[in-house]
Amino acid sequence: MAEAAQFQGTRSAPARRWLRSAATVALSVPLLTGLTQLPAAPTAQAESTATGSRTVDVAINSLTPVSPTKNDTLTVKGTVTNDGSATITGGRIGLRLGPTLNSRSAIDTAAKRTGFSSAADGNEVGGKNGTVNIPSLRAGASDTFSLSVPIEDLDLDARGIYQLGVSLTGQTKNQPYRQVLGMERTFLPWQPSAVDRKTRLSFLWPLTSSTHLAAKTESDPQQTRIFRDDSLAGEIAPGGRLQQMVALGKGLPVTWVVDPDLLATVEAMTRSYKIQQPDGSTEAGKNQAVAKQWLDDLQKAVGSREVVALPFGDPDLASLAHRGKDVPGALGHLKSATDLASKTVETIVGVKPSTDFAWPVEGAIDTSVVDVATSAGAHNVITRSDSLHETGGLPYSPTAARPIGRGNTAVVADSRLSKGFEGDLARAEESTLAVQRFLAQTLMVTMQAPDRQRSIVVAPQRVPTAGQARTMAEAIAGLADARWTEPLDLGDAAKAKPDPSATTQVPGPGSYPGSLRREELPTRTFQDMQRAQNSLDRFKVILSQKDRVVTPIGNAIMRQMSASWRGDAQDATAYRDSVQGYLTDLSREVQLVQKSTQTLSGRSATIPVTVRNNLVQGVEGMKLVLQSSQPNRLEVDEEQTVRIEGGHSQSVKFDTTANANGTVWVTARLYAKDGTPYGAPMRFKVKVTEITSTVMLVIAGGVLLLVLAGIRMYTQRKRAARNALEASLQESAAAPGAPREPAPGEQQGDVVPDTEPESGDASGAGEKVDR
Repeated sequence: MAEAAQFQGTRSAPARRWLRSAATVALSVPLLTGLTQLPAAPTAQAESTATGSRTVDVAINSLTPVSPTKNDTLTVKGTVTNDGSATITGGRIGLRLGPTLNSRSAIDTAAKRTGFSSAADGNEVGGKNGTVNIPSLRAGASDTFSLSVPIEDLDLDARGIYQLGVSLTGQTKNQPYRQVLGMERTFLPWQPSAVDRKTRLSFLWPLTSSTHLAAKTESDPQQTRIFRDDSLAGEIAPGGRLQQMVALGKGLPVTWVVDPDLLATVEAMTRSYKIQQPDGSTEAGKNQAVAKQWLDDLQKAVGSREVVALPFGDPDLASLAHRGKDVPGALGHLKSATDLASKTVETIVGVKPSTDFAWPVEGAIDTSVVDVATSAGAHNVITRSDSLHETGGLPYSPTAARPIGRGNTAVVADSRLSKGFEGDLARAEESTLAVQRFLAQTLMVTMQAPDRQRSIVVAPQRVPTAGQARTMAEAIAGLADARWTEPLDLGDAAKAKPDPSATTQVPGPGSYPGSLRREELPTRTFQDMQRAQNSLDRFKVILSQKDRVVTPIGNAIMRQMSASWRGDAQDATAYRDSVQGYLTDLSREVQLVQKSTQTLSGRSATIPVTVRNNLVQGVEGMKLVLQSSQPNRLEVDEEQTVRIEGGHSQSVKFDTTANANGTVWVTARLYAKDGTPYGAPMRFKVKVTEITSTVMLVIAGGVLLLVLAGIRMYTQRKRAARNALEASLQESAAAPGAPREPAPGEQQGDVVPDTEPESGDASGAGEKVDR
């Protein structure tokens, strides 16, 4: 404490002198203003608002080394810009060292402070190497600076986080006295040697993107994929966001968190592909080499590091929990996406990933989000400390793992560290401050409870920019010598022994942030998904090569619930409509060919019905059924089986029977083998015109003549037989002993016995008589 008091006191004397001078000047400013003020336009007044210690914008663009040791030389580089309305003369840029900060909130406060404070910012340090003179800096002009100071010259006695600042001191014509005209702060973590109990740090390295593949594919045998645009090529090309993520992540002690859909999309780009144009046409893609290189680089970068696979397409778990879980079948899509994840990553990258983690958007959870997130098999939910708030008043940041019941674990990422890489970090000034703040916060976490070793997780934004990725990589590299942290895989962090005093109560649905809820995917998203899935289920049963349709469209359905659609409702709706539209168009490629009016000639006839298959693959297991609107007038045969090769048509013939003349409507309809109707029915007319009354009279007259002719022939034959019999009897009567003549109506052969008459005597011994 004595050292701290002495440290602050030695730097406050110049401040008191500055305050006395400032007070004198402050009294004289109104008089000068009253004498010199002239009427000015509003814009001129706005331009002169940069005054006092905010006159100059000081930017610290680099600080090396980011976490120095005793023998290092600290180098600070940056720029100064005169935002005031007058030229600055006698300028001097100096390095200032403030007191150590004693809490994580103190670091946050210092990062937000603007203007100069002698008590907080201290005196210039470092002698002649710690200052740079700028004789003149015109209004609106900028200049660069570089300050180099040996660490030993800073007198860093106690370990901790020091506030490090760069100031510009000078004067202007209107304020002709020396004062601080610009000030910028950063942080200098000072831990020259390794601590006994290091904080174990898990850093997530996310590889995600938006949806790039269309549901539609070309109809060629290779099933060429169609991309919605060519933006992914820019992301994976040298200098692109995803290329930078892979290049920077190589060798870092991070856990790769991957959306398998991104890998599948890049893998599709390695082959022949096409790019959809605004007018609906397509152009051949030309970035196969870029895609192959990116995948090769990814395999090398991942190496033996831990890989976590998100469900395919990175589904929005909170939207599903709040808007979709009551839609029948919606949760089934999450299960399908989870099942597909591991296979995709292992096939493309060659690494067996973990699928035991769910990551809601920004780590925001409530009880319903946890229920949905764990419904597909994940047991670890990545959340954030600003969602699972601490309620026990702990004086330190607890271990990330928290048991939340039913065998599930909330992995609570540190909010300050996770949100520390947001914003425009392409600017060197912002990037440098983010790195130093991250290092300062991690050291403060370790210092909070030096006798407790804890596991801390960092879960940055889902889609980091290239600038944010560079900043994260630099921050992680700043911990490479492991003086106060050591790397830990996410899986091990989830298994770490929980802090018994840490919060484990998951907040209720009412606590979910309203700003995030307003960006959620609407209920219609999940209704459209289920409608598309139902259409796909009806369509796939007739296909001979189901994978050609089920795989691309099934994946497209899962992409509809991606978290990347948040904030882009119009594009999300267009994508869902395109999926359903493509599926409808495909199903219409198998259809009945419309028939014209049919005319039957005669009571029996054949009616052909043509089924056309314009798909590349064959269809099978279908039934074609014809139904007559008046079966008593026109009967139709039973159903017929349909099997058609791709690109062919089949004519199916039905036998019919006409019972009466007139017009009959006939309906033809296709059915899948499970009896589900397929496609729209087709109706056509059948005219029965050949069975007229005249024809019926002619037929009846002919039948009557045949019957009469038969009767006449029978009568004539009977009369002739009777006459012959009478003549035979007369001859027999005239000649005694002569054979008897046949009776009337008998033929001559009829009266001749087949065997000789049997004897009336008894049979002899041993004889057998067949009766």
